[in-house]
Amino acid sequence: MSAVEQAFSRSYAQARQQFLEATATAGMALQSQPHPLTGVEGEALAMDVARDGAMDADKLLILSSACHGIEGYCGSGVQMYALRDAEWLDKARSAGVAVLYVHALNPHGFSYGRRVTQENVDLNRNFVDFSQPLPANAAYDQLHDVIIPAQWPPGPEAEQAMQAFIAANGMKAWQAAVAQGQYRHPQGVFFGGQAPTWSNQILRQVLRQHGSQARQIAWIDVHTGLGPNGYGERIFTGPPGDAAMLARARRWWDGAGATPVTSIDDGSSSSPPLSGLLWNSVAQECPQAAFTGMALEYGVLPVHATLDALRADHWLHQHPEAPEAQQAAIHQQMREAFYDESAAWKGQIISQARQALFQTVDGLGSDAS
Repeated sequence: MSAVEQAFSRSYAQARQQFLEATATAGMALQSQPHPLTGVEGEALAMDVARDGAMDADKLLILSSACHGIEGYCGSGVQMYALRDAEWLDKARSAGVAVLYVHALNPHGFSYGRRVTQENVDLNRNFVDFSQPLPANAAYDQLHDVIIPAQWPPGPEAEQAMQAFIAANGMKAWQAAVAQGQYRHPQGVFFGGQAPTWSNQILRQVLRQHGSQARQIAWIDVHTGLGPNGYGERIFTGPPGDAAMLARARRWWDGAGATPVTSIDDGSSSSPPLSGLLWNSVAQECPQAAFTGMALEYGVLPVHATLDALRADHWLHQHPEAPEAQQAAIHQQMREAFYDESAAWKGQIISQARQALFQTVDGLGSDAS
């Protein structure tokens, strides 16, 4: 088995064991934040954090996985390869860049093969100010019973309503209505929550501890589920309208146009505009640092197939009495929507992530002044 394939795991439990062993071998300081619940195999769950570099380093790179649970198969693989990559480790250390590997932001979803947390919350919609009125999503409110119908597969009425919406508004509008984030339907898809999740609270603790002395913070958060198979879209993560931050991200990561950095704000990304995103936590917990972030988003299946997998998963969550064969089929549908187990796909993931990591160190160095 190649080094690339060895980096990927068959389960959360295996991925975590690999991470703990690799960080120990590399001599990195490790902290484990225990999750209050256990995993699908009865295993312990945790957000594991390994740091390579001094606590007072001016430059910090965060590499995180499993914001969306099941997407951790990919993100953990990226982290594992990096932890065993002597050239990469030397590159970061020689440049004085501390690297924070945050393994499994959402360990519960990773273990159970779901995208959401144990609260049924999409973690990347959970970073809103809950003391203020929550973002509205009128289109989702209209479509909730169509998105998650009473039966699965959907009956003709639900399918007709979905197709009518798409015919009237287009596929992008359907994707936006479903994925933007909603805060009124706790059992629905892309639910942003009504309070900070466990993962939200623990991540903020990690950022305060590890980011408070940094003058520059870069963050690569690894995702799957959007775009062409195997292609890693570099999606800018930062405040809408921050032209200087977007320009910096493009200067670091666009590879002279070969690897363009897209933005959900100007319509160049495969992702629609979203609410409650993860990057808000850095601005709030590490306000002293200049921040540059991206979501490295790898494609697996076409977007309609991915959304159908998510709809099925949420339907199943509400119907635990479903026949075992149907349960197994939906779990497999989810896995295939967010993780391609082919060697070719894994090779594409690692090569693009490795390029982005090296570019990040160079970017931090060029902007050190």
